Amino acid sequence: MKAMAATLSPIAQIGKGGVTDNLLKTLSDALEARELIKVNVLETADDDAYNLAENVADLLDAIPVAVIGRKAIFYRRSSREHFAHLEF
Repeated sequence: MKAMAATLSPIAQIGKGGVTDNLLKTLSDALEARELIKVNVLETADDDAYNLAENVADLLDAIPVAVIGRKAIFYRRSSREHFAHLEF
């Protein structure tokens, strides 16, 4: 999954505002549409990238695939029918 995410652009940023309801909604919608997403964790964030990735993954019922530097990768299988799901 890390290799698949290598070419993805981050879809959101987590900064000093932390993890908000709007951010969670955006990430959840993106996971439903794409299944695999990348997020930037800014230096101004209240916590380190690993802790934030674990927290966000728990809140989204997703899998924290990896944290590379300040980028976190998440996976959640889409519940949509007739969708070309990622295959590993």
